[in-house]
Amino acid sequence: MALRLEGRAAIVTGAASGIGQATADLFAREGAMVLAVDRPGTDLAARHGHSYVTAMEQDIAEPDAAEKIVDAAVGRFGRLDILYNNAGVSRNALGEHMTDGEWDITISVNLTSAFKLARAAIPHLKDSPAGRIISTASVMARMTDYGLTAYCASKAGVVGMTRTLALELGKFGITVNCIEPGAIQTGMTAQSFANEDIAAIWAKKAALRRLGDPLDIARAALFLASDDAGFVSGHSLTVDGGLTLRT
Repeated sequence: MALRLEGRAAIVTGAASGIGQATADLFAREGAMVLAVDRPGTDLAARHGHSYVTAMEQDIAEPDAAEKIVDAAVGRFGRLDILYNNAGVSRNALGEHMTDGEWDITISVNLTSAFKLARAAIPHLKDSPAGRIISTASVMARMTDYGLTAYCASKAGVVGMTRTLALELGKFGITVNCIEPGAIQTGMTAQSFANEDIAAIWAKKAALRRLGDPLDIARAALFLASDDAGFVSGHSLTVDGGLTLRT
């Protein structure tokens, strides 16, 4: 069976754990050369054993991070075909009490950095026969919960950005899509789901009666990155095990 991403070059952010780690490894197994990006101090290189994965420790919220990351990928691989904006943070605080710092870091990492990476990548994606921009949004782009003012705003922004970039870049053959995960067992949710009662509640909410695994989202990202999704653009793919069917 042919590898679905053979010969292509990809950037995956937030690749030290969870969805990003699973996706970087899956892309590599499917033949892609992957620049796996995460913050300094995450022991990123030790988390990826595939020879097609190159680790880059870089805080994506730094002002010149996007250019550094894209230049590193193109410099190493000679091309860029796929950008997966996956890195994300969450700060839980009621709107009345949320600090400027909590708001700023959430918007910066989840939305602004994704835009800057897309902007830096676009000139190279135009040269690709199958350019792809994929971002991790959230079902919270459409829903909400207490304390998630900044998180929901940032993820709704990702969806809006996705649609507009899809419209603008379609004439170059570049597809732009995002994924809306539900309750997934990742580093971000580990503390909450370590409580068996909380984990059971969220698992029961899903039609499939389980929490999601990072690989569930990685497989969705692989679909959107592959030729199978060549006519899919401007789409928000919900991958939540049926969590949002009754809400």
